[in-house]
Amino acid sequence: MPSRFALVLSARALSPEAGVAAATLLARVGAVVGPFEAAGDARYEVLTASVELDSARLGDAREALAGLAEADAALVPAGVREAERKFLIMDVDSTLIQQEVIELLAEHAGKRAEVAAVTEAAMRGELDFAQSLHARVQTLAGLPVEVIDHVRDAVLLTPGAEELVKAYHAAGHAVAVVSGGFNQILAPLAERLGLDYWRANELEIVDGVLTGRVIGDVVDRAVKEQSLRAWAAERGVELEACVAVGDGANDLDMLGAAGLGVAFHAKPAVRAVADAAVELPYLDVIRYFAGV
Repeated sequence: MPSRFALVLSARALSPEAGVAAATLLARVGAVVGPFEAAGDARYEVLTASVELDSARLGDAREALAGLAEADAALVPAGVREAERKFLIMDVDSTLIQQEVIELLAEHAGKRAEVAAVTEAAMRGELDFAQSLHARVQTLAGLPVEVIDHVRDAVLLTPGAEELVKAYHAAGHAVAVVSGGFNQILAPLAERLGLDYWRANELEIVDGVLTGRVIGDVVDRAVKEQSLRAWAAERGVELEACVAVGDGANDLDMLGAAGLGVAFHAKPAVRAVADAAVELPYLDVIRYFAGV
């Protein structure tokens, strides 16, 4: 029996032929595509349509849509969009915000290039995240605590982040973030956005100076998945109704556990296994995936 999905096409501008091209690609794997509805705003356009597809051919369908050059294309399980209770969980660095906080901190120690190279390797999955984090944090030893204020002021939300959180909250759903970054930066940001849950690492500070260590266990890929499962259960949300968003290897487990895992401006290894990928620079595109 066919399963139901939503096809979501997004791009800065979509031609009338975009929907036809996507439907033609899906027809080759036995999918039936319904009429399209238009959405979006001045920044980008979105087309959505219902799809009936044998779940066994979902991988084939997503592979077929990868050939659609004009737009990002996502096939979203109906359970994600139609659930009464939904849950959104996001990575922070290079997802909710535009920067990597550890690199901003390392710049004050004159080690940004060195730390950025390690961060890239870790996000590609080439290094153990916890070990790489400890190594990067060690470069911060001796920095005065005031650098945290400078970095906090330099952090920029990704365009559409506030709109996405507001859309979920307006519809009565919960939003969380879980980060391999640091509480000292994330806490005021989480309060500003009114996030329902958040978690990150804690930089150790002694006598007004960063020690180059973190307190407690590192927030790695396993912790991110565990956080998703625990928070969703607390809210009474099935995993099938959860959307997880991230960009690096540290996010893979939570993306795999959610009903829809979204790679946002992600590393190739993440895009290859995520359920959907967003290349537009606007985080609120994801609201159309979830139907909020």
